[in-house]
This record gives sequence, structure tokens and C-alpha cells, in this order.
Amino acid sequence: MHSEFDMSMMGELNYFLGLQIKQTSDGIYVHQGKYVKELLKRFGFENVKSKPTPMSQTSKLFSDESGKSVDITRYRGMIGSLLYLTAFRPDIMYSVCVCARFQANPKESHLNAIKRIFRYLSGTINLGLFYPISNTFDLVGYSDADYAGSQTDRKSTSGVCNFLGSSLVCWQSKKQTSVALSTTEGEYLAAGSCCSQVLWMVQTLKDFGIRCDKVPIYCDNTSTINISENPVLHSRTKHIDVRHHFLRDNVAKGKISLVYVPTEYQLADIFTKPLPEDRFIIIRRELGMCSV
Repeated sequence: MHSEFDMSMMGELNYFLGLQIKQTSDGIYVHQGKYVKELLKRFGFENVKSKPTPMSQTSKLFSDESGKSVDITRYRGMIGSLLYLTAFRPDIMYSVCVCARFQANPKESHLNAIKRIFRYLSGTINLGLFYPISNTFDLVGYSDADYAGSQTDRKSTSGVCNFLGSSLVCWQSKKQTSVALSTTEGEYLAAGSCCSQVLWMVQTLKDFGIRCDKVPIYCDNTSTINISENPVLHSRTKHIDVRHHFLRDNVAKGKISLVYVPTEYQLADIFTKPLPEDRFIIIRRELGMCSV
């Protein structure tokens, strides 16, 4: 590139578009510590008692029409700032996305949930993602769903994450667009969402000369796996919209495969619901998050 463009060597990369980068002999560590400190200062959370998780297990957020209204501009500002932070903080993805659902008419209960996220951040300022040096480019997906988790409309939440080798490269927490009538249906729709991301990544990797065949997607629901492999429609699936059955189509074509994983090893669980502290920390570590 030096022969084609005027370039200057400025040393090792340390800062890029708000990301702080530290390169070691074992890999690359990326975090947003500086941005977190700025957020804590801007919203008045510099000297607060930290929390071990971003959301309490007992927290059940709903519209709360009779609740006390709060400053909508401030609430939306906090949400927007946190959504930007989720680019390299998958540990707060679920809690931020849940709170973002109430931006139209935020109440005090919703603001209290946001405050807990900031208290969690105050104790994990330099937490980031570590990308270890590796020669393996095996693409793997995890999909999970929290059945009827939304207290407002009883829709389920899909949780998806993808690994390239041992590095987390993609994650998602999203409320499903339709009400699932069973845990199987909720998991099936989540697996379909994961399949979409996997196929996109397969195509992208192909441009770099990396071929991925029959990508495994780990799911903790055996009924979902059976449905993806069985072309016969029955009572559990005949009402599901046709567009969701492309998962089954791609399983038949050999592009992906659904593989059973016990719930305790389901890494996408962190994107579907609040978890107890010990399990939250274990999954957070398995996602490759650490402080350097």
C-alpha cells in the first residue's frame, strides 16, 4: 500500500472511533472505558454504589400507565448513549434493549432500571472484548428465546450470538414480532433469526476466501431441532408463518445444522432475560469479556 498511497507510520493503534485498543502478544483487547467514564459524569453516576448485574432478576418492566412520568428527553438521551455502548458491551445488550421499549412514555420504574445499568457500568468501566490470536475460523451460532417474556404484550425475546473461532463477532437481543404459542415456537423463531445472521456471515467470509459449510447453531430445545429436520407440518407448526420456515429449508440444504446444547452451556441466554449473578458472570466470561 505504501507504493500506491502516501502513508505515514504513527505507531501501534491505541484509539479508533471511540474504541480503546490494547494489543498484546496473546491478542487484541477492545473496550470503551473512556466513553463509559464520560457517560457516568454526564448523567451523575460518578460516585455511586456499583451493582453486580445490569438488571435484577425480579425486575418486571411493563407500560406502568399509572406510574410517575420522568423527563423524556433525559431518558432518551440515556438510552441512546447506552445503545452506542452495546457495540462492544454485549453484557448490557438485553437490559438496554428492554428499557428502550419504553421511550415513548417513560415512567419512574423504567428510569430506575436505567439507573441500575449505570451502577453496573460504574463497577465495570474497563470491561471489554478480548480477541485471542487464533488460526481457526470455524463459524458457530447460539440461539435462545425467553418465552412470553414481555409483560406488555407477552411476546418472546430472541437472543443470538455468533463466534468466529473463539471470538464473539455478532450478537443480538430482540423482541419477536409475533406472539409465540409455545416455547418451541419461540425457540424456532429465534433459531431462524440466528440462521439469517449466519448466512450473511458465510457470504461475507466467502469474499475473504474462507469457506464455512453446515454451520452449527446451538439450541437448548429438542423440539425445535426435531421440527427443523422434519418436513411434516403438525399442530405445533402449522400456524407458523411460512417465512419462518426458511430455517428448515437451510437445514435441508446442508447450510446449517441445529445442535443440542444443555441450558447451562447456552451462551445466548444472557441476551434473553436477567440472570442470577453467578450465571451472568460465567456467561460474560465465556463471551470473551474481561478487563486488562
